[in-house]
Amino acid sequence: MRLILRFLKPHWKLCLATVLLMIVDIVGVILIPTFAGEMLNISSMSGASEELLLATGIKMTVVAVISGICAIIGAYICATLTSRIGKGLRDALYKKTLKLSVSDFRSFGTASVTTRTVSDVTSIQFALLSFLQMVLPVPVIFIASLVLAFSMDWVMGLIFLSMLVIISIVAFFIMRSASPLFRRQQKLLDRMSTVLLENITGVRVVRAFNKETSETDRLNGAFNNYKTTSIKANRLYAALDGISILAINVFIILVYGISGQRIVGGWFEIGDIAALVECAFYALFYIMMAQMVILTLPRALECCNRIETILDLTPQITDNPNAEKPCLQHGKNVLEFDRVSFRFPNADEYSLKELNFACRRGETTAIIGGTGSGKSTIASLILRFNEVTDGALRFDGIDIRNLPQKQLRDNLAYVQQRAWLFAGTIADNLRYGNPQATDEELWKALEVAQAEEFVRSLPDGLNSFVAQGGTNFSGGQKQRLSIARALVKRPELYIFDDSLSALDFKTDAALRKALANETRDVAVVIIAQRISSIRHAEQIVVLNEGEAVGIGTHDELIKSCSVYREIYESQTKEADER
Repeated sequence: MRLILRFLKPHWKLCLATVLLMIVDIVGVILIPTFAGEMLNISSMSGASEELLLATGIKMTVVAVISGICAIIGAYICATLTSRIGKGLRDALYKKTLKLSVSDFRSFGTASVTTRTVSDVTSIQFALLSFLQMVLPVPVIFIASLVLAFSMDWVMGLIFLSMLVIISIVAFFIMRSASPLFRRQQKLLDRMSTVLLENITGVRVVRAFNKETSETDRLNGAFNNYKTTSIKANRLYAALDGISILAINVFIILVYGISGQRIVGGWFEIGDIAALVECAFYALFYIMMAQMVILTLPRALECCNRIETILDLTPQITDNPNAEKPCLQHGKNVLEFDRVSFRFPNADEYSLKELNFACRRGETTAIIGGTGSGKSTIASLILRFNEVTDGALRFDGIDIRNLPQKQLRDNLAYVQQRAWLFAGTIADNLRYGNPQATDEELWKALEVAQAEEFVRSLPDGLNSFVAQGGTNFSGGQKQRLSIARALVKRPELYIFDDSLSALDFKTDAALRKALANETRDVAVVIIAQRISSIRHAEQIVVLNEGEAVGIGTHDELIKSCSVYREIYESQTKEADER
């Protein structure tokens, strides 16, 4: 509820307008059967006045028109209000996920964050719309109907009140039973989304291992669990509807059964029966609609709690609020590791230990090591996706913890191991880090990245279509386009995280030669598995179990570092065998 009020507050005028229009609409709805009963009473009198009938009919028409106009305008404003709240929630969720650290994001999972942003917000939006249109009018129609019933006859008023109380009590207990079902339903929806996403994205692996049957069974299990919970919730819907219809029918029977004696006694008029029954049907309609909405409220409240969990989470990595935006000096040492150590949250051992080296302008620093030695972790520390545990990591002499994350990343260009392209065109992807780049700059970057030839061969060139993730290009083409995207940005530091692995040796050599000329005035960090990709580097850092066991050039490390020598000999042996 607190979440809804938080996003409802900026739109309080629309909310107030919705409530006022709804009240006018409901009052009109109740007045119409009153006028109808009055016309019936006039007609039943001997010597009925046609002028009085006409006047009452005109009143009823005016009230109906006003009520209808208010209902239409109110529905439009209500839809506008809930749409704006839904947009606000999605914007807030998206912006917050961009601020979360890698470990923060992993604690929720991609499927869960997607479900919360799309499905949960839609559930909240629908529940709020239904609440404003179907639940909020119920107290008004209750009061108006009871006032009408008691004004006609106190006995009928008591019967009507009893019916409303019975239905309200039943609705309360059923809603209490529904709450845990809807909480479970949302968790099962997350599970279903996770399994479905795994099967869709990993369809090639599933087929390669002939696991279609087992994955189908696993997905059917998730579907069946969701189905079972949904059926239980729908049974509650059916029970509540049945009880409500039974109660209103019992009320109508009582009205017709008692009204004869009350009319003979002069307590009741014939037209009052029609007015009261019609009011009861209106009340029944709103009660049934309200019950359906109320049963969805536990689900909406659970969705609110899930969204609040993300919005109220304090990211592990935040900008220092007391630090002023420093002015970079563009010194010789672009990046410095000063006794840097890192340990993942809840881990017993350090992933990186006591790293000491500098990445200098105009030089290439290469990082190599075995699997799990911490190479990619270094990249995540530079980008501040993870926070340094001990020591200091300095960019242009400034501790990156005192640099705004935006300023830090504006001066970095990162090419990750698994190349990722966004849906759109090649030009859109290349301009991702530099929207003002000209076509000439794009072609220059493509030339350096050894991608110009295949892009020019495409019918639309720079305007060629790129599917989500770049799935319409090969692995090598995606890597070269990712490298070109980084070159267009023109940062202070390039980070290539094993981003040359999909290239053949000829293309790799040509790319390294072209990069050397393009990156003369900046620093370059290359994380690689192949020594052939880094042997030209001015500085090579050899990692083994998170420690730097050797730092130097290729020739120096061949002589002094046994780990590097083992990697070199194993790769040389593999090349000879091929």
